[in-house]
This record gives sequence, structure tokens and C-alpha cells, in this order.
Amino acid sequence: MKQMKHWQDPVNALLGAWLIACPWVLGFARETTAMSNMVVIGIALIAVAMGAILVPQAWEEWTEAALGLWLMVSPWVLGFTHVQAARDTAILTGVVVLALAVWVLFSDKDWGLLRDGRTAG
Repeated sequence: MKQMKHWQDPVNALLGAWLIACPWVLGFARETTAMSNMVVIGIALIAVAMGAILVPQAWEEWTEAALGLWLMVSPWVLGFTHVQAARDTAILTGVVVLALAVWVLFSDKDWGLLRDGRTAG
């Protein structure tokens, strides 16, 4: 059995599951824009994280970083800043997803950004 390369990937998968559930748990499921954003990004995050667990590649971490960035700006881009629970969840979860992806991108021994001046690929 292949050993998992990064512990951050299952954490991101769990964060994706949280994003899918949070509109109902936090009570903003009727805010369709915020709810749809959370569900779609949650599904994408789970898919990318599972790919990173099964076949680790640098592009998966870059995709997770992009999803984290999107979560952080989505309340303003999509106009749901007035929904505090959705806004705060998007920002906080986005920060964590981005931080975990950047952590892997900078620390991975095979394609880490700080290793020997190489770029991830």
C-alpha cells in the first residue's frame, strides 16, 4: 500500500466536506449564491485533495491554493458579504486551505519551492 505523502491533503478534504455542510449547519442555505459557492468549492476541494492523496502532483497543490484564494474573495465577488456566517466561513476556510497548500508547495522534498531554486512542476 502506498503511503500518503502530505497530511495536509486529507485535512483539505475534510474542509471540503465542511464547506458542503456549512450552509445547513450555519443556517444560510436559503442564500443560494453563498450556498452554491460553498457546495461547488467543497466538491472541487474534495476532488483535488483526493487526487493529491492518491497521485500527488504539484498542480493539485496549486489548485488547492487557487480554491483557497477564491474562497477568500468570493463574498465580495459574488456579493454575499451581508451574510456574516457565509462570509466568515469563506474567509477563514480559504485562509486555512491556502496556508496548507502553500505549506506543501514550500516544503515538499520533490517539488518544494524552496528547494535548490527549482519551481514546482
